[in-house]
Amino acid sequence: MTASKITVSFDMRSPDWATPTPQLYRAAIDMAAFVDRIGADQIGLMQHHGSDDGYLPQPFTLAGGMAAVTQRIRFILGAVILPLHDPLELAEHIAVLDNMSNGRLYVIFGAGYVPLEFAMFRKSLKDRARLMDEGIELILRALDGERFEADGRPIFVRPRPVQDARDIILVGGGVAASAKRAARHGVGFGPMKGELVDLYLEECERLGHAPRTYFRLVQGMPLAVHLCEDPDAGWEAIAPHAVHVITEYAKWAAHEGDGSNSPFKGLTDPAVLRQAGMFSAMTPDQLLERVASLPDGPNIGFQPLLGGLSPEEGWKSLHLLEKTMPALRDVMAAKVAA
Repeated sequence: MTASKITVSFDMRSPDWATPTPQLYRAAIDMAAFVDRIGADQIGLMQHHGSDDGYLPQPFTLAGGMAAVTQRIRFILGAVILPLHDPLELAEHIAVLDNMSNGRLYVIFGAGYVPLEFAMFRKSLKDRARLMDEGIELILRALDGERFEADGRPIFVRPRPVQDARDIILVGGGVAASAKRAARHGVGFGPMKGELVDLYLEECERLGHAPRTYFRLVQGMPLAVHLCEDPDAGWEAIAPHAVHVITEYAKWAAHEGDGSNSPFKGLTDPAVLRQAGMFSAMTPDQLLERVASLPDGPNIGFQPLLGGLSPEEGWKSLHLLEKTMPALRDVMAAKVAA
C-alpha cells in the first residue's frame, strides 16, 4: 500500500486577465505557512521559463521564502529542467535550500521539452540525455563534499546539504529511459506515469542497490481538487483558470508531435475539461468518498492559485481543507492499515 500524501502546489501563472503577480506571490507565502500548520505533507513548486503568464521560473527562490515561514512540510521542486542550467549552480541552490529548510527538500530533475526554453539558454534539445547524466553526476559528487575537476574547472560546494543528496534528488519523466537513469545514478524517481515505477524498482534490484524515494501516481484522483460547498459554483470559479492552464500546456506539448496523441486534446472546452476530471470542484464529503474508494494511496493535490485564481477563492478551498483534515487523515490511515 502506497501511503497517501496531501500536496499543495503552485505554478504562479498569472494571465493578464487574472490576479496580478505580486498578489499571487504574497498569497503563496501565506498559504504555505497555513498548509504547514494544518498538516499538509508537501508543497510542490514547478518550473518553466519564458512563459507569457509568468509561470514560475525560479522555484528555489520561492521555496526559500516558504521555508522561512514553515516548520515541517516538505518541498518538492519539479521538474527543475537540469539541461538548461549549470549543475554547479544547481548544487549550490540545493545545498543552501536544504539547510534553510533543515532537510525538507526534494528536487525532481526533468530533461525538458519546450524549444523556446532551450533557445533561451543556448542549449540543444538533442543534448538533453547527455546533459542530464553529466549534470546529475556532477551534482551528486559536489553535494557529497568532493573537491574535483569537471570540464577543466574546479568544483567545490559548501555548505553541504543536511540530507544525503541521493535522498534529495529524483529523476522525473514519462519514458523508460527516465526510470533507468534514476536507478543508474542511485537517486529517487518521480515519473509522470505510475507504471514506470515498476521498471525503476526492477533496475535498482538488477544493479544491486536499494531504491530511493519514489512517487507512484494513482489513477482516480484529479491533478487538483478545489474544495467548495457547491461543486457547480466551485467549477464556475475555477473553470477559466483550468482552461488557461490546459491550453498553455497543450501549446508546449504540440512541439513534441502532431498533437494527435496529446493528453490535452479537446480539453479547452470547459464542459469537456470538467468531465475529464483533471481538475475537480468537490465538497469535503465528496473528497472523503473519493479517497476511500481508491484501491491504493493517492496523491491528494490542491492548487489554490490555479492559473491565477483569486487568493480569496483559493483560501475558501484551504479553509475547507482545514475543517476536513481530521476526517481525511482518518480515511488515509484506514487505507494504510488495510
